[in-house]
Formats: sequence, C-alpha cells, structure tokens
Amino acid sequence: MARLIVKSPYIQCGGDQGADGYMRYIATRERVEIIPDGRPPTRKQEQLITKLVKDFPNVKELLEYEDYAQHPTKVNASLLITLALEENWSKVKSSEGYARYIATRPRAERLGNHGLFGDADGVDLDKAMAELEHYTGNVWTHILSLHREDAARLGYDNAQAWRSLLRTHRNDIAAAMHIPPQEFRWYAAFHDEGEHPHVHVMAWSVKPGQAYLSRDGIKQIKSTLTNQIFKQEMFHLYEQKSESREDLVREARKIMLELSDRMSLGLCDYPDVEQRMAELVQQLGGVQGKKSYGYFPKHLKKQVDEIVDQLERLPIVNRCYQKWWELQCQVNQFYSGKEQQRPPLSQQKAFRAIKNAILKEAEFIRQNRISFEDGDRRDHERVDDPELSWDCYILRAMIENEEQSWTERDAAAERLEQLAAEGDVHAQYILGLLYRDGGLRIPDVEKARYWLEQAAKQGLPVSQYALGRLFFSDDPDVHDSEEGIRWLKAAAQNGNNHAAYALGKEYLRDREVPKDAVVAASCLRQAAEVDNPWAQYLLGKLYLAGDGVEKDDDAAYRWFRSAASQGHTYAQFFVDRMEQQAYAPPGLLLSATRLLHHMGRIFRDSVPPVPVPDGMQIDRKRLQKLREKKIALGHKPDDHEEEQSTGSMTMGGW
Repeated sequence: MARLIVKSPYIQCGGDQGADGYMRYIATRERVEIIPDGRPPTRKQEQLITKLVKDFPNVKELLEYEDYAQHPTKVNASLLITLALEENWSKVKSSEGYARYIATRPRAERLGNHGLFGDADGVDLDKAMAELEHYTGNVWTHILSLHREDAARLGYDNAQAWRSLLRTHRNDIAAAMHIPPQEFRWYAAFHDEGEHPHVHVMAWSVKPGQAYLSRDGIKQIKSTLTNQIFKQEMFHLYEQKSESREDLVREARKIMLELSDRMSLGLCDYPDVEQRMAELVQQLGGVQGKKSYGYFPKHLKKQVDEIVDQLERLPIVNRCYQKWWELQCQVNQFYSGKEQQRPPLSQQKAFRAIKNAILKEAEFIRQNRISFEDGDRRDHERVDDPELSWDCYILRAMIENEEQSWTERDAAAERLEQLAAEGDVHAQYILGLLYRDGGLRIPDVEKARYWLEQAAKQGLPVSQYALGRLFFSDDPDVHDSEEGIRWLKAAAQNGNNHAAYALGKEYLRDREVPKDAVVAASCLRQAAEVDNPWAQYLLGKLYLAGDGVEKDDDAAYRWFRSAASQGHTYAQFFVDRMEQQAYAPPGLLLSATRLLHHMGRIFRDSVPPVPVPDGMQIDRKRLQKLREKKIALGHKPDDHEEEQSTGSMTMGGW
C-alpha cells in the first residue's frame, strides 16, 4: 500500500538547548551515495540499532526499520541509523555515545552549500539559524517520508516538488499546530537517499509557547498532504481497479439501505437488552439536568455502551456496521498505511447518535409514554358505492379511471364541483379530498377544509373524521386542535371507529390536548369492539401497563390475540412474549425493537451519498453551513426519535 509516513518530534529550546544546530545539520547534510552492498550489517551497526530501538521505541515505526527487519544488510542498517538519529535529534545530541557516532560516521562529498528552503526564495542559512539561536519555545521537526518507487512515480523525488507542496499547504500545517498563519515560521530540506527519500520540516511560532500539536493535529497534517500527494492514486483506489468508485458506493448504498430498512421495520425479541434497559431506566430517575450521553457519569456511560455492544451482536446490525466499516477503510488505509481493526460499535464516534437514542428510549420508558406502532396503518376513507347518488357515482368512477384522458378526468372533476355546490354531501366530501391531496386539483387546504366542513355539517361521519384529521395536520393555515377534537368526537359518536381510534391516540399523546388515559381507553374500546385491530392492540397495551384502566394481564392478552388474528404483527409479538411468561411494561418489551428502528434510521443517515460527476461534489464547509441552517430552521442535528404520525393523507381512500 502506497503511503506517506509523518513523524513529528520536537526540540524544547531554552537554556543550553537550541534548534539552530539541527537546522545546520539538515541543511548541509550531504546526499549519501548508496553503493549496492548485500553484506550483513557490521557488529557495531547491530549494537547501535539495538540501543536505538531500546532508547527510542518509535524507531520501529520507520519505513527504514521495516526494510532492515526484512533485509538486514549493511546498507539498510546505515539508512535506519541515519533517520533514527535525525528523528530523535534533541535527545541524541546530548548523549555522548550518539554524539561521537554522528561526528565520526563516514560522509560522502557535499553537493552545494545547503539545501534549506522555506516561504522565501534563496534562504540565507545563517540568517535562518539566527532566528532559532535564542528561541525559547518548542520547534517541531517533522519528517515526511515516501517509498522510493512512490516518490519517483508521483514526482516527489526532488526538492522543488516538496517545496511547492509545503508552500501550498503551509497554512494548513500552521492551523494543525494552532499557529496563526502570520506567526508561523518553517524551513525544510529534502534528503534524496536510499529507498525512502524524505524531507525534514522545522516549524515553530514567533511567539514561544503558542504552538501546540496533538495527535489529531498530526493526523490533520498527514491527511492534507496525503490528499495532495496521492490525489490521482486516491481516485483510482475508489475505482477499485476494475470497478469505479461509483459502482463501489452504489453497492454499499444498496446493501446498507436494504439492511437499515429491515432494521426500521423488523421486530426484535432480545431479553438481554430489555434487562439492561430496565436497569438504565431505574438509574435515570436520579439523574438531574440534561439527559445526554456527554453529560452522564462514567458508570452510566458504561451501561449505555454495554447496550450498544449487545445490539452489535444482532446479525443485521453487525453486517450493516461491517459494510460501513469496509467502505471507510478504503480511504483510511491511505492515511494509516496499515489495515485497521474494526472498533466496537460503542467506541465508533460516527455512531454516537445510537447512545443518545438509547437514552431517549430509556427516558421514554421511565416517563411511561406510549408508542403506537401504526406507521403502516391506512385509513378507510372510501364511501361505499350504494351510499352515493348516481351522478356522484359516475363522476367518481371517471375521476378514478386512469385509462381516461386527463382532459376527460378534469372535466369530471369540474362537474363534481358543480354537484358539490348544489349540496350533494358525497360530492362535497370527495371534492374536499381532491383539494387536500392534489392530483386533478391544485392542493389547497383552505378549499379542502371548506368542502369537508360542508359535508361534515350535513352529518357525514367519514367527512367529520377527515376534517378532524385535517385540523391536526402541521399546516398552519388550518391547524386547530380544538376543532380537530370536536370533529373527531362527532365522527366517533356517529359510529366511525377510525375516528374513535384517532381520538384515543390524541388523548394518549399529551401534545395537543392533555393526556387522559381514561378517556383514551373508552375511545379505543369503542373501536376495538367493532374489530379495529389497531385499537385492539393499543387497548391491550393499556391493560398490560394499567394505564387508564385497571391492570389486567388476561384482558391484555385477549385484546392482543384479537388484533393478532387480523394480522397485526406487533400484537402477535406481545402474544408470543406473554405466552413465554414475559409480563414487563409494554415500553420495556418493545425497547429492543424500538432501538433497532432507531439504529436503522441512524445507519440510513450514514449511507454514503449517491455518487455525482466530478465537479458537482459539495464543499465540506458549505455542507456544514447547510447543516447549521437546517438547525436554525428548527431541525435537530442528532434527533432520530420516531415521530408518531396521524396517518397518511392520500387520495386513494375515497
């Protein structure tokens, strides 16, 4: 694997310690002429290498050490000793043994006066050294190294190429070292020797004590330079030789989307997670302030991490995470130069949202809130044919017939509007749906409300129900929760079981109207007794939790069985668990399933974007601004909580 090696030691200046000597050394050190020599290393070389490895363990990370370990020859030993001494200069020069070696080692003839370069052309070595003679801060001595074949292939086997690269990215290096560009100083020298040509970069701030370089800073420097040096190589890597990057990403997207969709829709029976969630719920009661992972004490963070690790054991989660990891590694290997071990999901920063989702779910359970699991429920909004007038029946048939031309269907909608204006209650209702959902009419919530209200006032239950739901929509032009409740009650009193179910949900949400579990149970019972499976399921949960009704496991089981017999999958889940003698609160029994759904959405958000042609990628900073704008508009940056919808408003029901 082609790669750039970056080492970033530093010299602590002050007192008798300075960096000017190191500058002279890298500036005037000759290009060592390597004479092919396959003989084994000398005894002194072996002894010195052993001492270097013992004194400076980081020597083993050098490319030269890899070469020496694989081919212990006299030449490779010499190259390793040279770079190891340079990298550990500040400690080496104060050691008598190392100093003697540097002073007496064989040298080849020097080429020119010096090889130092920097921001300005024609660097004056004495003047550059004078800058450091009395400097008291830290001076970083970066060493950037490439394999010989990579340097030759990519054009980095000469000082001019390195000088151009470093001048271009000097501000990036300054930023990584926390130095303002105007206060950043640097000089470098290129050493073209052996199998690993390299460049020494001395960097510091004019203000002693200002510079700081962390591990992340070193990674930042390496990433920036790697992207430039291996720009074309990176492109070919994404192509995966015979496959294009687009094919690679599309395949990853396809697999991850399939897996995340299965997570978002599936049911999960995982008692171990339920038990750990129960323990976490108990702990949350004593937590004050913001319930976010970053603010939690260590012992609670550990509990959350253990739940994440348990979820990672699910085959579908493990496979999705592995696919994401494989895609990341395609790029990461360029920076690290080695294959990386996949960290546990709980330690993967990119999926920290999972931890906050666990905390939200635990708080959801602790507050005894209820979920509905009715995302795939469809409302019955269609009026049976016998109830329609003949004219309305004919016009609806024409509007629904997609084999008719658009002109013919539009003309039918015009005649339907005339019929509605004449007072036909069903025409008014159907016209209200047309304006609500669009299609043959431009969506217009005001007109939708008007026509639905006309039919509702004539006592049509299905229109009263549709009107109540419209008032609960998010559209500010019609949103009115009081009117919504009024019309849902009217529809329920007129026998519409869908309205009774919707009314029961509203009294459980504790959003638009205060929670009243007793009223909710009464509404749900009305719908459940006429075989509405969603109401039967929700009523079963209330009996199991003792919420709004007296806790009755037998009644809960009966209602779950009734809903399950009509194909309600969640009700069947509760039937199975209760038959296994699992009588925990509903929220706890569903916790693994809901967490799996959260993870499905989080993984979906992590799916790589659809590949676009070169030149159309969005700039990272621009993307950050768009995210900030999204937050400013009211969206949450890390909120994967599933919103409970009031049902879809599609045109297919009338």
